[in-house]
Amino acid sequence: MPALQRDEAQTRARLIDVHRYDIALDLTRGEDRFGSRTVIHFTARTDGDTFVELRPAELHSVTLDGHPLDPADLDDNRLPLTGLAPGAHELRLDATMRYSRTGEGMHRFTDPADGESYVYTQLFLDDVQRVFAAFDQPDLKAVFALTVTAPTDWSVLGNGIATQRDPGHWTLAPTPLISSYLVAIAAGPWHSVRTEHAGLPFGIHCRRSLAPHLDADADEILDLTRRCFDRYHQIFEEPYPFDSYDQAFVPEFNAGAMENPGLVTFRDEFVFRSAVTDTERQTRGMVISHEMAHMWFGDLVTLQWWDDIWLNESFAEYMGYQVLAEATRFTDTWTDFAIARKGWGYDADQRPSTHPVAPAPEDVPDTASALLNFDGISYAKGASALRQLVAWMGEKDFLAGINDHFARHRFANATLADFIDSLARATDRDVHAWAERWLRTTGVDTLTPVVREAADGNWSVSVEQAGSPDGSRPHRLTIGLYDHDRTTTGRLVPREPLTWDVPDDGTRSATGGRPALLLLNDQDLTYAKVRLDPVSWDTALGALSGLPDPLTRAVVWNAARDMVRDGELAPAAYLDAARAHLPYETDLALVQGVLAFARTQIADRYLPPTQRHTALATLTALSRDILRRTEGPEHGSEAGLRLTAVRAFIDSATTPEGIQDWLDDGSVPGGPRLDPELRWRILGRLATLGAAPLDELRTAIDAELARDPSATGREGAARCHAALPDPAAKQAAWDALFTTDGPAALSNYLFTATATGFWAPEQLDLLRPYVARYFTDVPALAAARGPALAEAAGRHAFPAPFVEDHTLHLGEACLTDGNPTPALRRKLIDQLDDLRRAVQVRAAAENA
Repeated sequence: MPALQRDEAQTRARLIDVHRYDIALDLTRGEDRFGSRTVIHFTARTDGDTFVELRPAELHSVTLDGHPLDPADLDDNRLPLTGLAPGAHELRLDATMRYSRTGEGMHRFTDPADGESYVYTQLFLDDVQRVFAAFDQPDLKAVFALTVTAPTDWSVLGNGIATQRDPGHWTLAPTPLISSYLVAIAAGPWHSVRTEHAGLPFGIHCRRSLAPHLDADADEILDLTRRCFDRYHQIFEEPYPFDSYDQAFVPEFNAGAMENPGLVTFRDEFVFRSAVTDTERQTRGMVISHEMAHMWFGDLVTLQWWDDIWLNESFAEYMGYQVLAEATRFTDTWTDFAIARKGWGYDADQRPSTHPVAPAPEDVPDTASALLNFDGISYAKGASALRQLVAWMGEKDFLAGINDHFARHRFANATLADFIDSLARATDRDVHAWAERWLRTTGVDTLTPVVREAADGNWSVSVEQAGSPDGSRPHRLTIGLYDHDRTTTGRLVPREPLTWDVPDDGTRSATGGRPALLLLNDQDLTYAKVRLDPVSWDTALGALSGLPDPLTRAVVWNAARDMVRDGELAPAAYLDAARAHLPYETDLALVQGVLAFARTQIADRYLPPTQRHTALATLTALSRDILRRTEGPEHGSEAGLRLTAVRAFIDSATTPEGIQDWLDDGSVPGGPRLDPELRWRILGRLATLGAAPLDELRTAIDAELARDPSATGREGAARCHAALPDPAAKQAAWDALFTTDGPAALSNYLFTATATGFWAPEQLDLLRPYVARYFTDVPALAAARGPALAEAAGRHAFPAPFVEDHTLHLGEACLTDGNPTPALRRKLIDQLDDLRRAVQVRAAAENA
């Protein structure tokens, strides 16, 4: 499918205005195809030629202004419209379309738990043409009016209020002016919980088999929704611009969620069927808040072209965390952002594929290149930049600029220049210069304190700034100062912090003796890697868990993480710090984040294989310490810490001892009882370890699937079967992964489950032949199955355990000679850069 070029979109936008789409979808034509009839009302400004996009199974008929066009003129996804005269036009198309199994276009899913089927759309970024014909670019906004024919036991959801005229026939209220990629429907026998708030209908929806789990959390989800909705109305002058607010939790969804106006779609893992931690509940709340922010920034005011995707995602990411913290019980959201999201931005910004938050127009020439920028830079770095902007210009002026932006561009499109102009109208700060330094550059600054002590006991500090390749940025930050608590060993007490502007503040002198710990970027207000001076680092190693604020502790943990990745801290030293301090850590987000880095990066990639067993033993001992600390009814409030420790113990087990007993007993001593998620987790680890004869393991997996015949259970079984240390199991998993068409081709979720089970550091000898096969086979898979599967294949099927130069050579040859699709190429570039870094860190660890 040819990508839409930016210059093509600009030419088309100069030629036509699009007014209205009337779309009729027929979802009663079987499991593979559906009907799609489209009427597009548009106006041509001058004489000219253009095209409309459509990717049908069959195009039956086309008429333009009542005159038939030849369906055979459809060239791939483009139907030419030639000889347009100035004035109004009506284009009619009748087509049969294909359902998707990759989460793109109109995805169809049949629930193995009860045999019920569901369909939903995901039309971002250029997948509208998989569902109906469209002039598919964001700056040709129009009104969309849909009718849907569906099985009579289905309900239909859409951007506007849905009305069933008679059984199986639904009409959706016409939308205001929106971009084509924001159109959405979801149809099936949904379980729905409905209410009303602020005079609008609100609803939450899921497939029927998840109904008990949605009902259990419905009060929480709706309460968060109402609170965020009310907070946005306090800070935004423009009222919510649509007629209803539905949230549908849909199966096999590729993203976390999608901001379709009036019908936000979420991956239905957010309907928790097993126990979760409070941090995971907070994450669900953040996604609810993030998508609601998009109703204004993205839906009401939409980017003009995809180079400004950060205007959507960075803003929603920032507001998602900020509003959740202001409006709900989840007041520590920025700690989770620091430990779970910010590293995503730092890592992406240090790879060869880095790009500015706001790339230059020529760097996003088409939709294929635009799709690659949905990464840690557009989300985490962009949100960090906005947080720094608020710290620099003040929240009052920031929100005044935002409201000016909404008022000037409501139901229209806007650019970076428009956004910055609105901010500039609200402040006397030089926002344009700030944007050039922050939004048009790449890379991460590194800030290092230089502390000097004088003979009289006084001290001074300055900050050294190592710039990114494009030069250093200005930073407004806090320097935290901490002393040892004289009454409690291992605790630190804060002094009055310093507010600092880098590089403007130069050197400052202070009296009263230097602090035991001096921490740059305390409270994490800017985006930069920080280092600690030697005295401060020694203090942190001894008293990290004694810092009073979890966000402060997150900044220290991130500094340690970055030092490991940069070869300045031995991986084993990070593990030792985790062993010393996590048993006393009270913040769930920190425990989860540090354990995840220690397990997946330190143990699996950065330490030599000869040290891996010791690292895993350290992690199981650490987990056991947390379990001991959280035993007993008096520790019920620490259930999340206990669950996190149970998961880490399972994932780090080197023998079946302990976890097999838990599985047999159905419970961890002292709790929790094993729910489906924990049972599949244990089975996956036992399968990886080859902890029993293969026939027994296969029988256990099949028995668990019979016990849990859900979609999640099916994914768990696929993961476990792929994990078995058996040549036949590996070959079967490989064949399933690389089947590219027909009913045997895996859906997106089953692909990911199989891929994540396949590779294991415990099975290097068995898996070694597949390393070369991956780089030979994956380009054809990506070309055949499209961007979503290409991304999954690059992320989950990559041979990450093989931290070797040989893997790098094979990957580089694939980039040179394998002709990977853009989506796959980007993932391979990122994976190979991470692998190159791991090779260097591991070599240093081996030589230490």
